[in-house]
Amino acid sequence: MLKVAPALAAGCSAVLKPAEETPLTALKLEEIFREAGLPDGVLNVITGYGHTTGAALTEHPDVDKISFTGSTEVGKLIVKAAAGNLKRLTLELGGKSPLIIFDDADLEKAIMLGGMGLLAGSGQNCCCTSRIYVQRPIYEQVVEGLVGLAQMIPMGGSEEPDSIIGPLISEKQRQRVQGIVKDGIAGGAQVMTGGDVMDRKGYFYQATIFTNTTPDMRLIREEIFGPVGSVIPFDDEDEVLAAANDTDFGLAAALWTENLGRAHRMANELRAGQIWVNCAIATDPSMPICGHKQSGWGGERGRKGIEEYFNTKAVYIRH
Repeated sequence: MLKVAPALAAGCSAVLKPAEETPLTALKLEEIFREAGLPDGVLNVITGYGHTTGAALTEHPDVDKISFTGSTEVGKLIVKAAAGNLKRLTLELGGKSPLIIFDDADLEKAIMLGGMGLLAGSGQNCCCTSRIYVQRPIYEQVVEGLVGLAQMIPMGGSEEPDSIIGPLISEKQRQRVQGIVKDGIAGGAQVMTGGDVMDRKGYFYQATIFTNTTPDMRLIREEIFGPVGSVIPFDDEDEVLAAANDTDFGLAAALWTENLGRAHRMANELRAGQIWVNCAIATDPSMPICGHKQSGWGGERGRKGIEEYFNTKAVYIRH
């Protein structure tokens, strides 16, 4: 809907290609629009793989614009493919969002809501806060709280009404998460809880909390897209700002503090398109999401999102 709604509101027709792992909701959406009376040909859903169907769309000269959500690697391929007719691009790409908890934070809320910022959707969200920086006086307390949260949250499928966290999208993705976890362990990172696949039907992975990581580890450098986070101590604002901004990504960042001046300073200095203060993964359709650095081009949602589907024209009339 982040793609379809602004495109239709701006007066465009649209071709929607869902990810190959998740086609059914897009097909249902097309059915709903048809039943609502949308004329034929205004919204068109096609399914297929990215390297075939997706590539055909991005290369086709009659497609004027591509709006893509996905990995930074695929985003770079789309930039190359779009060169044929210089088609307009909106790219919402990968993230490696930091969560910063200062020692004056409301710890109960910071641990609960910050932890859900990591684990929401089993970590399959570009904005998930998988790098958790905690001021040293409260470090042990936060680690203990996050471990308890990870162990407490029920995991299950849609048929299990009490489940909060579901499975990963595929076995391929679960193997990738497991590979990053094993690399971290081999490098000396310490698993505080989790760290393995779940012994049950489905592509489930345990909610995992790491400590004792180093900045060069894949745990810290790469987008994991799984329920895996690392907790890292810090001493002061300058130190944590440097660490939080030490990434190729810039999609989102979260911080917890009761000091409003500090909140404004940090929000100004963090290089990310969405900043959450005393919350995480908050959304509002009127607020834009714009990736910085390698997290994307352009923006979605709000006025910014609709303007991405407009062309600007200046008309002069002399009389």
